Amino acid sequence: MSHTALITGASSGIGEELARIHAAAGDNLVLVARTETKLQALKKELETKHNINVTYIVKDLTQPTAAREVYDEVEQSGITVDYLINNAGFGGLGKFHEREWEKDLAMINLNIVALTALTRFFLPDMVERNSGRILNVSSTASLLPGPLQAVYYATKAYVTSFSNAIAEELHDTNVTVTALLPGATETKFGSVSGMDKTVMFKNTASAKEVAQDGYDGMMAGKLDVISGIGFANKIMMAVAPLMPKKMVLKQVRQMQEVN
Repeated sequence: MSHTALITGASSGIGEELARIHAAAGDNLVLVARTETKLQALKKELETKHNINVTYIVKDLTQPTAAREVYDEVEQSGITVDYLINNAGFGGLGKFHEREWEKDLAMINLNIVALTALTRFFLPDMVERNSGRILNVSSTASLLPGPLQAVYYATKAYVTSFSNAIAEELHDTNVTVTALLPGATETKFGSVSGMDKTVMFKNTASAKEVAQDGYDGMMAGKLDVISGIGFANKIMMAVAPLMPKKMVLKQVRQMQEVN
């Protein structure tokens, strides 16, 4: 039986790799992103290679009504979404009081509002069918405050908390919610956010590796999946809760300063 996955931010990076993984299983896709040419190319590639059906929706999810428009378009097409993968998101480097408010507002709208809205729109259908999977792409950034990326870290803390909470609300159903928490990953995120010039992004995981970890975790119904972090970062994450918060904040800031 074929399962259709809707993936946001599907035109590049982790989202594109998630689309390839799902397509390789012989399952259909609904791809959502802003760039139509990239969506067209990915649709052609996946349909040709895997003999599946790929629908795409060109949408800027930073816009307030975009999530509802995506849901309505899917409903009107008669497509049943079995897996919802909220991958779209972006970050931005700099002191909060110096950054452009419009950029941070767009970040909040995409990372939090669109993700929450899409989950709210598609989840009742899954509960009614008593079947479905949701994968929300968060970040290891969600586990700590992030000086010089204050809004980004805060939005990802929301994603992890939100995902975990509704996963427990659904404990008596066959619907699962998984949070994927990647470390620094080789995607456009680094160059768009400016993080590619920092110590934190000197050693990045591949988007394919992170996507596979996330997809496997979703299919297994895991609560959290941490992927793409090295041994040193694992140690830091383990000891951070035991350290004075000011010391942790200083270390995070220093890792995110542009050299």
